[in-house]
Amino acid sequence: MIRGVALALLLASIAAPALAGPRDTVTLDGAWQVRIDPADGAAAKAHPQEARWLPARVPGSVQEDLIRAHRVPDPFLGINEGAIQWVGLTDWQFRRTLAVTPAMLAHGHLDLVFDGLDTFASVWVNGTRLLSADNAHRRWRADAKALLHAGDNEILVRIASPIRTLQPMVLAEKNALPGEYDSAFGDEPKGRQTSPYIRKPKYQYGWDWGPRLVAMGIWRPARLEAWDTARIERLQVAQDDLNDAEARLTARMTLVADRAATQTVRVALSGPNGERQSVERQVALAAGANAITIPLTVARPQRWQPVGYGAQPLYTVTGALVDGGTMRDSATRTIGLRTVTLDRTGGAFALSINGVPIFAKGANLIPFDSFPARVEQSEMAHLLTSARDANMNMVRVWGGGYYLDDAFYDLADRMGLMVWQDFMFGGSVTPPDLAYRRNVAIEADEQTARLGDHPSIVIWTGNNEVLSGWENWSDRKAFKTAIGPDAQERIGTGMAVLFDRVLRDAVTRNSPGTPYMPGSPSTDYDGPVDTDANGDRHFWDVWSGSKPVERYLDGCPRFMSEYGFQSMPTLETIRNFAGSLKGLTPDSPVMKAHQKFLAGEGNARLQLYLDQRLRPAKDFADFVYLTQVNQAQAIGMAARHHRACRPVTMGSLFWQLNDVWPAVSWASIDHLGRWKLLQYEARRMYAPQAIVAEHKDGATRIALVSDAQQAMPATWRVTVRDMTGATLATREGATSLAPLSSTDVARFADTDLFGAADPARSYAVAELLVGGTVVSRELVERGAPKDMAYPDPGLTLRRKGDTLTITARNLARAVMLDFGAAGGTASDNGFDLLPGESRTVTITGPMPTPRTLAR
Repeated sequence: MIRGVALALLLASIAAPALAGPRDTVTLDGAWQVRIDPADGAAAKAHPQEARWLPARVPGSVQEDLIRAHRVPDPFLGINEGAIQWVGLTDWQFRRTLAVTPAMLAHGHLDLVFDGLDTFASVWVNGTRLLSADNAHRRWRADAKALLHAGDNEILVRIASPIRTLQPMVLAEKNALPGEYDSAFGDEPKGRQTSPYIRKPKYQYGWDWGPRLVAMGIWRPARLEAWDTARIERLQVAQDDLNDAEARLTARMTLVADRAATQTVRVALSGPNGERQSVERQVALAAGANAITIPLTVARPQRWQPVGYGAQPLYTVTGALVDGGTMRDSATRTIGLRTVTLDRTGGAFALSINGVPIFAKGANLIPFDSFPARVEQSEMAHLLTSARDANMNMVRVWGGGYYLDDAFYDLADRMGLMVWQDFMFGGSVTPPDLAYRRNVAIEADEQTARLGDHPSIVIWTGNNEVLSGWENWSDRKAFKTAIGPDAQERIGTGMAVLFDRVLRDAVTRNSPGTPYMPGSPSTDYDGPVDTDANGDRHFWDVWSGSKPVERYLDGCPRFMSEYGFQSMPTLETIRNFAGSLKGLTPDSPVMKAHQKFLAGEGNARLQLYLDQRLRPAKDFADFVYLTQVNQAQAIGMAARHHRACRPVTMGSLFWQLNDVWPAVSWASIDHLGRWKLLQYEARRMYAPQAIVAEHKDGATRIALVSDAQQAMPATWRVTVRDMTGATLATREGATSLAPLSSTDVARFADTDLFGAADPARSYAVAELLVGGTVVSRELVERGAPKDMAYPDPGLTLRRKGDTLTITARNLARAVMLDFGAAGGTASDNGFDLLPGESRTVTITGPMPTPRTLAR
């Protein structure tokens, strides 16, 4: 029962009974043991060593434990993925000893708390079942006091194979729910996936960029919480109103009490300048859950702004239960003050922060690793810092993974990176039953309450491609035909209730003021989805549809939330998983094993696009280089076009920022954290002020883009040159860059700009100058790059300390610095050099003399 307590009814005159003691927490993280569950006799017989107890770690997974114990090979290396599949088909037990003292037993409650159990799990204390779990995205809590005694106690967690648990039901279905990607290992029949029926990270069943590693275990922290009388279950801070004079906030606390009592509650707020305020009240609690609200007012509030638009001041709110001046329990939230609106007028999809329309520049973020527990905060910080340093202002947390740790959102808050947050539904059709929705409702309430105060989260979306797939995909259409109209309506209605009501309600309650859309792509049930005309768009005609990259220029979507183009990872990352580069080809078994698009045949798509656009590769290393060039140029073309479509288009998020394992993929940063050429290109295509030069249908369009909130004087210039470096023509103009805009300033027919110059032996250089400095540059080619008669670039390299200066005798396209096994990171890479031009870059890390590659 939730009981609202109005401040006017607080009874300060009622004496509060003393709390027996503060909440005490004993971590259960660290050393555990794991073995095959003896009840799984077939697995124990097949794997006798793993049927005996071996060391385990919490948080973690049984796969990680077996890798550390050298019982299975590392699936990230070589072609080892298949050798570990049996683990996800086996039932397991985890155990540890918990020492309990008489002082601990003196507490009224001893709760076992698991922040994540993956997934079908039961927890036993001294041989008695305490709780059962069926959702990896939920926290599980139960009072174990009645089962504990002084001294050593055994905590046993049994984890059942999710595939084997669900498979009998799925096989019995006449028409199983459509899922995501079929298993390549024969453990599930084609079209008979168990993943749609379970609340578990979907990417672990395999994706077109990641391996099939169905992780199992205690994957998030665990602890014993000892408390008396009352504890703080939840602290949230609602922003009721924000203007320049004041911010009106409400601290919302959920207190759990085991009896009727009157307690003292204190809420303290501290601001970015050190200012502090504190409010203390006595509240009457009933047994069960109690909702407490305490208003706060901040004078002259400082607003949180996205990166590039201002600072990121943060406020800290602490709620506490106090007894006799002693804090008995507390919870702390860090918040930012800002407003968010989503303009959907006429099909628009435009976010405004603090009243300023923001063009979202960024990328989609997939899970950091197949095994979330081993992701370090430094890895998250590296990726988010890399995004910010590449002029991104948004990342989309994609819905086929898991809700990320608090540390991720704390980093985004401090960096000013906006977060588009999907709920964790990755593409499969969801079960229509009420029990499933109730399970998800608890998950959604917990996760929105945990994350809803983060200013970086500027939009929630209900799913990735679930609703759009139901509407548009051929396998979904065939499924609907097979099940008939009644079942189709039941499943469709179930999804509508889930995504339009259950998840929307969770956002409304726990993240008030943050926009919600029922899916991505979505029109919020306002017409057809995944079109340029309305809502956000996932555009895959290029790459998945094998269409030419120039198709990116055909339309102006309202918000492009997904589009992508693959490339090879860096050579050293390939060496890391392949063992050696000797004799490697794109069709080598190890390279096909680490290419998940088209079930390992995706490297042929890389070759198709090389054949369309670039010269033939000389060897494997050149193939790696050229695929990175192709990726950078394709995405660069698309992103610049999206920006030039402003204000019709108000966002461009390419797929994808990172990798879940070392792979051939769409990532701009590979799994070992190395920037590919696309990440460097992102810094150029997302520059605050940029020139866009698009050649199409025999003409060149010049547009100027600015994200600044003030007008600024600038000069644009287009220079036509031949391959000797001679200038053939120049066009230029002085202008004032309008704030928050894109403006077309010129359009030149080829005959007017290039005259009679040979298309293969001439090109144009479009430049934007601010304060006399070139801030953006783009080259214009009239044909495919492979058809250009580029001369030998004549590159020379000069090193001085931690700097390298590269000089080109002739035009050099996409100059790449490669540092080999020694490592080293360049401050710039993949850049063009005009004839006679030099570029000095700074090197961090080891500094060998690098090889240079150019197109």
